[in-house]
Amino acid sequence: MTGGQVPRRTGIVDAHHHLWVRARHPQPWIDPVTMAAIDADFEPADLAPLARAAGVTETVVVQSIASETETVDLLEMAAEDALVRGVVGWVDLTADDVADRLDRFRAGPGGDRLVGIRHLVQSETDPAYLDRPDVRRGIAAVGAAGLVFDLLVRQHQLPMATRLARDLPEVSFVLDHLGKPALGRPEVADWSRDLRALAAAPNTTAKLSGLVTEVRQAHWTPADLRPAVEDAVEAFGPGRLMFGSDWPVCLLASSYARWVEALAELLGDHDVAEQAPVWGDTARRVYRLGSS
Repeated sequence: MTGGQVPRRTGIVDAHHHLWVRARHPQPWIDPVTMAAIDADFEPADLAPLARAAGVTETVVVQSIASETETVDLLEMAAEDALVRGVVGWVDLTADDVADRLDRFRAGPGGDRLVGIRHLVQSETDPAYLDRPDVRRGIAAVGAAGLVFDLLVRQHQLPMATRLARDLPEVSFVLDHLGKPALGRPEVADWSRDLRALAAAPNTTAKLSGLVTEVRQAHWTPADLRPAVEDAVEAFGPGRLMFGSDWPVCLLASSYARWVEALAELLGDHDVAEQAPVWGDTARRVYRLGSS
């Protein structure tokens, strides 16, 4: 397949986006000056036309704040929305009753849409946070519940994530935003090395998402993203990669449609069969969307 056309044979899965209503769940990480484009509420009705225009038929919504209440609300929302097929929520990993908390999520409205858990590891200052026994106990409980653990880490935290994935082979890990590579900077070479080390763990997959906000240039082109995408394809293979929009965060640097078009161009050297996992099959398999 050439020309950057997105295959639409079975519909596209957007494996990573967010939704929030700030009156219910404030987003303190949003700077109203530098992040004015997303200093607003974003609900399913706002996403639906963008997704439909891009050929997206299923999505996975991902938590944005450390709140179990937000997770409950996202599950309830998913229960009423045909587009959102999965929820990656948040739970206190250090709690003694992680398994019970997950059971309570599942017992509530939309509980069957819970597909994973994420913690904002990128904000943790402890360089060994994922090595902590209490954190690992919680992550093991997530895996034992049949859920995926999404890894939200920055580039320098990739080695820590790799240790975790190797030590907990029974847990399925998904790397968000390719570990936020330092695009266009010398240290991206370290990212490439560390990404390959993580990919060597067979229980890992990764999302082609969040790259447009890692580019320093205000007016980026697909060429600015190509090294990261090519490294990811080489490290994981198309069968262990999935598309994510990171909407509405992507609006800081790109429209929804532009990112879809850019990724289609970047994957254009691969034929339809190779691209199919990225555009949907990987997300459906890893997050078990067909069973939700």
